[in-house]
Amino acid sequence: MARYTGPKCRHCRAEGTRLFLKGNRCLSGKCPLNSSGKRTGLPGKDPRARSKKPTNYGLQLREKQKLKRTYAMLEKQFKLTFNEAARIPGKTGENLIQLLERRLDNVVFRLHFASSRYQAAQFVNHGHIFVNGKRVDIPSYRVKVGDEISVSPRAQKMLIIKENLKEYTKSGVYQWLSLDVDAMKGTFLAVPRRSEVTELEKINEQLIVELYSR
Repeated sequence: MARYTGPKCRHCRAEGTRLFLKGNRCLSGKCPLNSSGKRTGLPGKDPRARSKKPTNYGLQLREKQKLKRTYAMLEKQFKLTFNEAARIPGKTGENLIQLLERRLDNVVFRLHFASSRYQAAQFVNHGHIFVNGKRVDIPSYRVKVGDEISVSPRAQKMLIIKENLKEYTKSGVYQWLSLDVDAMKGTFLAVPRRSEVTELEKINEQLIVELYSR
């Protein structure tokens, strides 16, 4: 599976907002957007060259990049997901968000088995995640309503997953999910409505639709 292996903080700096690509590290003083160091502005040798007022195309591109990077996807995979969303009846932008939320790596992240979507994808790739009692090693696997997502018996002994689950006591889980912390398993209860995905409240998916419709 192709994946981005470069510096993740560069993406947050490019978008000017935290995308939480490194889990709890993004909330610490080590995050460039939280510090007062030199590496807090736009990445590149001459950030001032890109600090001019963006064009309509530039705004659309940034919105697409922000959403794509939030879900830790590459361009080809994101475009295929958009094309699928466009074929589904209803608003394309809302369909896109719902398809992204149904990705297995995203659900693993939402259930606090992983501290970031990158880590969640790695857990899935390594066979640590079961869906309805069967091992699934494809991060883009589309979860359906009623599916049970659980940590494999062997992976339940992993300290990193136990540490990640402590986040549940602080923030809980979204209302379209349920989680049994002790059994390390959760259920996908419903496909979320766009308004329920509060993490993306600053994303304007209509700009992404306009970009791909050019």
